[in-house]
Amino acid sequence: VVRQMMWLMDHIFKYTNFGIVSLIHGDFFIRQGRAHRDQQLVLLKEHLEKYYRSRNRKWIVLFPEGGFLRKRRETSQAFAKKNNLPFLKHVTLPRLGATQVILKTLVVPQENGTPAGGDAVIKESKAKGLQWVIDTTIAYPKGEPLDIQTWILGYRQPTVTHVHYRIFPVKDVPAEPEALTHWLYQRFIEKEDLLTHFYETGAFPPLQGQTKAISREMTLSNLWLVGIQSLAFLSGGMWYCIFQYFYHCLF
Repeated sequence: VVRQMMWLMDHIFKYTNFGIVSLIHGDFFIRQGRAHRDQQLVLLKEHLEKYYRSRNRKWIVLFPEGGFLRKRRETSQAFAKKNNLPFLKHVTLPRLGATQVILKTLVVPQENGTPAGGDAVIKESKAKGLQWVIDTTIAYPKGEPLDIQTWILGYRQPTVTHVHYRIFPVKDVPAEPEALTHWLYQRFIEKEDLLTHFYETGAFPPLQGQTKAISREMTLSNLWLVGIQSLAFLSGGMWYCIFQYFYHCLF
């Protein structure tokens, strides 16, 4: 999956030690802020048309919140109050722009529930068109996520991160802006309820008809973690050497 996945991430990550890897991989760095919004959506559309299918991508990762929770929560809550929307504490209201561009660009148009254009388009859609929306909600013990520094240096005790998945056929996701906005808001209101339940009980709520949420434990390989941490240290050292080189050249 990872090899066939495209990420959308904040442009600040372009200047980290894995930024060059993401650039080579064909990921998209998006600038936040009202002043850049329209231009960034045009660039995103062009990027998807140029790189997504040509590189045989089949998955795309998007954070509709459009930023870090700690930075956006206050603004989101003020917007919700002004527009008579629910008050959210654990998540922020999503933004429409990037989601709409992705759906318009990567979803095959439907006619009566099937792709328009006959058998050839159906075959093409299975290979290259988005088929599903996988909604992921992540919960951390005591609501304290692991940051990159913690992950690399390991100065916190090991924790269990809980991930809740929901899957929606893409044909059930509305395309019109107003309906899509409502659909997205509903998903994040549901996320708020999921996280509220988790932080009150220590577990996500069970599905209807179940008494307990069914979960599957996933443990990362220690060898894999050592390899990733070594790569992080090496790449960090590389960027430090590059910085020192240019610093001495300039000064």
